[in-house]
Amino acid sequence: QVQLVESGGGLVQPGGSLRLSCAASGSITSIYGMGWYRQAPGKQRELVAIVPSGGSTRYGNPVKGRVAISRDKQKNTVDLQMNNLKPEDTAVYYCYISLAGLKEYWGQGTQVTVSS
Repeated sequence: QVQLVESGGGLVQPGGSLRLSCAASGSITSIYGMGWYRQAPGKQRELVAIVPSGGSTRYGNPVKGRVAISRDKQKNTVDLQMNNLKPEDTAVYYCYISLAGLKEYWGQGTQVTVSS
């Protein structure tokens, strides 16, 4: 089993910044990718950013230019720096990891609320 522990969510004003962190532990074998997704009320879960082990980092269109993802392969952590946050960024943010053998795991989610 793999556990993903997220931190860093909260309430922020429009235009503000937040940094989310995720640490993976457990039976971690070959990692295909680590990243973040989000889900707003009444909407489907969508990609925020993902760092594949091979290939280029991908960002979701709604956040391009405003977020930066970084992954520490030694520590099995992934951080998401979000800037110039907008009310439409309000969602539950989930850490995600994919492993060899088509195994996928999700964190419990951390709430991000952008409001004045």
